Formats: sequence, structure tokens, C-alpha cells
Amino acid sequence: MTQVAAEFPEKLQCLFQPKRYKVFYGGRGAAKSWGMARALLVIGASRPVRVLCAREFQNSITESVHELLKQQIGALGLGGFYDVQNTRITGANGTEFVFAGLRKNINSLKSYEGIDIAWVEEAANVSKKSWDTLIPTIRRDRAEIWVSFNPELETDETFARFVKTPPADAFVVPISWRDNPWFPDVLRREMTAMKERDPDAWLNVWEGHCAQTLAGAVYAKELRATVEAGRRTQVPYDPGKPVSTFWDLGRSDHTAVWFAQIVGFERRIIDYYEATRHAIGHYIKLLQDRPYTYHTHWLPHDAAHKTIVHPLSIEGQMRAVGMPVRIVPKIGIEDGINAARTIFPTCVFDEERTQDGWQCLTHYRYDVKNDGRVSRAPLHDWASHGADAFRMMAVALQEARPKTLGKPKLQPYAGPVSGPSWMM
Repeated sequence: MTQVAAEFPEKLQCLFQPKRYKVFYGGRGAAKSWGMARALLVIGASRPVRVLCAREFQNSITESVHELLKQQIGALGLGGFYDVQNTRITGANGTEFVFAGLRKNINSLKSYEGIDIAWVEEAANVSKKSWDTLIPTIRRDRAEIWVSFNPELETDETFARFVKTPPADAFVVPISWRDNPWFPDVLRREMTAMKERDPDAWLNVWEGHCAQTLAGAVYAKELRATVEAGRRTQVPYDPGKPVSTFWDLGRSDHTAVWFAQIVGFERRIIDYYEATRHAIGHYIKLLQDRPYTYHTHWLPHDAAHKTIVHPLSIEGQMRAVGMPVRIVPKIGIEDGINAARTIFPTCVFDEERTQDGWQCLTHYRYDVKNDGRVSRAPLHDWASHGADAFRMMAVALQEARPKTLGKPKLQPYAGPVSGPSWMM
């Protein structure tokens, strides 16, 4: 056992006390990541542990906390104990640090069942699917899950799961720059400048308060109105009505699918699925395994293109197994966004099953520059796939809607009611 002398902010002292969950959230400059990395290295030097360092998105080791751990090994004088390799870090006593991105490795997380501590860094945007998969995997006796993040929105899965309704056996600790005894002057100047320039942004970035909406959010007004009208709630599947699906396709990138039942002018959005690195066969099986009766699968225009890896296009492969498929007309992104805005008042979302899709919609945004200028096109990031699939839905519904139908009369959602589906 190696003895290590190290200093920690007072609020991080509980890292050395046993607890299933250790959750630290707050603004920039709080030394959360620095302190948690240091604590893990001290623990790993005192006894053999296997540590998973995870993020929702990690395309390479440079996007992980590998470099941070390497720096702290040097600061703690543990260079003789730890062997820093390209993709992992090992200790002389058998301690091991491994690194993974949750979203792209979701199907291989079961291989991490021997983990003693899972540290999920920058966890604000971790999806419900990732948490639901990771948590039961970390099941070794006395295994712990450490979570650190700067909050963004109250509706984000991580904030809702660990702060709004914290689990049992958990330390849930708000922490800010005030709790960092080594808060540097350069950050203090940045913080003061933001407070003077944009007090709302200062509250989110430095004080760790949730924002009402993200800067540049594409659907901010529509999503707020949906919640205020009670249209984000429990929406059970009605076996008497067919389900249509609406897609954004990707293989090395993400594929996103919304599931909706159309009853009169009401769009009951009952399910959402997203995955990556899968061929179309994975999604065909997914559809077949869901307990739904399908009407139409609406695919983007590129689904009609043939590829070098299969003689049939994605559209052709789905038709070959008897699935009813239509191609969404190709229109500009802004026209598609405007179409999506028109359907929000008639959409009702199942809060549980569409959580990850909702998180995409709330984070879908235009890039806002430091001088306040807003980009003309939305950012292409993790949130854009679910938002693009929702845009496909809006365009598809315009295409499918009978021209004789008049303008819908909008009312607050009052729960499922029976009625005809115009997609029938």
C-alpha cells in the first residue's frame, strides 16, 4: 500500500467515504474534475481497484480524462507507481484505469462488470439509455458510481435522475468556484467579465444554475409551450391504432427513430430509439421486436441510394422484408424546421420513452458567437440526429395529410381518446 499526502477542497472529502453514488454538480472553476481525478489516484495507490473513466461521447483517448490523470500523477509524485500507457493507466498493485465513450460503446458495457468505480465526467448530456445500461453493469460488491457535471437544463436526464430525484445511498453535492481554495485569478477575471456582460449566462456557467433554454435553441418556444400545455406526459400505446416511424439515418454516425400514432389531428409520440455503428438489419429487428403494428416507415431521401456493401438500398432492404416504406421529400433545413414548428401544438410526448429524443430537441441549437451573431444553420452535433428525425416527421406528415382537411382546433392534452387516424 502506497501512502499519498494530497489536499482536497472540503466538499470533496466525502469521496473517501463509502457510498453507491457520489454526484458533484455546479459551475466552472469548482475543481470537480481535478479533485475527483486526484482522489481516484490516491485510492488506487492505497488498494487495487479497477476504474472506468467514461463520457457520453469519446471518439479518441484525447477526449477522455486520460491527460488529466497523467498530470495529477505527476503532481502527486506517483510517477514511479503508475504506468501511463496510450489507452489505459495501471498501478504497481494491480490498479487499472480504462476509458470509454458510453454512446458508441453502449452494447459492450457489459464487459465492464468487474469495475469497482465508474467515473462519468461531463455527464450533463448522458442519455437515459446510457444510464439504464451502465448502472446495472456496475454491480460488483461495494462498487461506486461517481458523477460530475455542469448542469444545463432541468429536463436533462442526468440532472433529473441525480439532483431532482436523487437515488438512495448517494452524496449529491452542489459545488462552485467558491468551494475551490485554489481558484485562479485568470478565471476570476473571466467570471467577472461574463457577469457584467451576460448575467443569465453567468448563473449557468459559473454558478451552476440550470438554464431555462440554451442560447440559440431552435425550438425553445415550442418546447416550453408543449410542457405548459401538459403535452409531455404519459402516453400509452393504443393497440387499435397503427404506428408510423420517422428516421434520420447514419452508420458511423447516429441513426434516430421516432415512433408516433396519429389520431385525428393529434400526434401521439410514444417512443424513440437512437444507436450508432449498426447496419439496417439491427433496426429492422428492433422494429420487429417492438409490440407495434406499423403503418408507414418514413425514411430520408438518402435511404433510396445504393451502397457498395449491399446490392439493395436501405429502402430496398426494408421493402424486401415486407415493411411499408416511403421516402420523405427533400426540402431545405429551414423549411423543415418551420414545418416542425407547425406540428408542435398537436404533438404529445411520452415523457419516459421519448426522454432521449426530447433531450435532443432541447439541445438542438444554432451556434451563437461571442459577439452575439447567430449561425444560419443549426449545429451538427449529438443533438442534431434526433432533431433531424423529428424534422422528417413534420415533412412526412405534411406530405401524407389529406388536402381536404382543415386547420386543426388545438386544445390542451386531456389523455388518450379514441378516434380515426388520417394515416389509416
